[in-house]
Amino acid sequence: MTPFAHFVRRLRVPAALSALALALGAQALSPQPWPPSWNDTPADGTDFSPVRFTAPQAADCHRLPAVREVPGPQAESQGRLRREAPMLEPAGASRARESAAAADEARAVSKSAAAAPAFAPPPSPAPKPRPQQEPAVTVTAGVVDDNADFGEYLAYRQRRAQGVTVRDRDVSERYPLEVVDADGRPVHDAEVAVQRPGVAEPVAWARTDTAGRVWLHPRAFLPGDGNADRVLGIAVRKQGAMGRATLTRGQAHAVQVRLDRAAPVARPRLDLVFLVDATGSMGDEIAKLKSSMLAMSQQIGKLPGQPDICYGLVAYRDKGDAFLTRTADFTDNLGAFQSALGRVQAGGGGDTPEALNEALAETVHGLAWRRDAVRLVVLVADAPPHLDYGGPQYDRDMQAALAKGIKLFPVGASGLDPSGEYVFRQLAQYTAGRFVFLTYRDGADPSSGPGSETVHDVRQYSVQTLDRLVVRLVREELAKLRRT
Repeated sequence: MTPFAHFVRRLRVPAALSALALALGAQALSPQPWPPSWNDTPADGTDFSPVRFTAPQAADCHRLPAVREVPGPQAESQGRLRREAPMLEPAGASRARESAAAADEARAVSKSAAAAPAFAPPPSPAPKPRPQQEPAVTVTAGVVDDNADFGEYLAYRQRRAQGVTVRDRDVSERYPLEVVDADGRPVHDAEVAVQRPGVAEPVAWARTDTAGRVWLHPRAFLPGDGNADRVLGIAVRKQGAMGRATLTRGQAHAVQVRLDRAAPVARPRLDLVFLVDATGSMGDEIAKLKSSMLAMSQQIGKLPGQPDICYGLVAYRDKGDAFLTRTADFTDNLGAFQSALGRVQAGGGGDTPEALNEALAETVHGLAWRRDAVRLVVLVADAPPHLDYGGPQYDRDMQAALAKGIKLFPVGASGLDPSGEYVFRQLAQYTAGRFVFLTYRDGADPSSGPGSETVHDVRQYSVQTLDRLVVRLVREELAKLRRT
């Protein structure tokens, strides 16, 4: 039985809370501000600054991918600037600008061996996807769901917390929220605001997944130990319908919200992003991703409902390299996306941590995420983030990802150290994704070839080839959507 099914089965709402829920009631959104003020007496005078984000609002991705680059300090000193342009330009575009860009790239490469080919727009239209042969070497991977086996995940955190360098959030207190429509069916992508008594500004935001569910972790977003706020307000809205409920800390049942109208059914939308560490140690993983992308895309496109797919790409290195992040924003043009991916080359890096903080911030805040979409990020990397740069931090952006309804699926490549594993599992658990890790015949020796062994601190896990595993994870997310 799944954790949510277990909670729902035990659902017994006390009479007092039932009366409160009826009083708060589901009501039309239009005449009220969002979220509506919750006027219970404040528990104390402390406020908490919630994560800042922009809700998904793009209507479509029927365009060539806009490409932008944030150069590293080295590239900036060589005169390379951040560029924003379509991935592909029509014939007859300015040759002078192309020549200048080419000369600029040549100077950069000559001055630094760490510089890599940029996402320069090719002069011809998008190539049609061509069948590609599978690489000679198979890449196998395992997967664990830390929300499904939450007790083991908490035990893992206790075992590892003292030996890693991370930005931790206390997730030990966890509650499931389930949103249904007037017909009792799960509501996908409903906006959720969590409020403290007497404070209009929410302390946390979330969006429901394809099963109409989301996990809430009060200690992760409340100040101090969070014990001052024993009751929290939950406001939910979706396309003009609104509902309310309360969360009493310590309750053993799920929080359920019923909206006052039936949710419409539409063709599923899938926003799928590949967030790729492009430093020098990632050559094999990048090659595998390139060689299997067409097959994965074809399989995903044939899933039930034939999802409307948008592809996005964020590649990153580190501050000492030619670029920090390179982004190809969402497009439904698979050929253009493959062209962008094909120009990603492994290079640079040096020290173990990389610019994952900056890349995750770009992924969550910089891409044109669509409304009412299933939003998934596949992170492929072998190193933790730099925590000493200042600027964006991954723990805040995993909260922003939850607020925008983005699930993170980190893939730990060979060489991922214990700090990296801890961070990757944080990202996956908090956003209700899964932690994926490459496996080998000898877990301690990546050169031993594909197998089922790993050095990571995981117990029970299944193993598949990486491309099949990615398709499986997407299939499982889409399968929860209502079809009729």
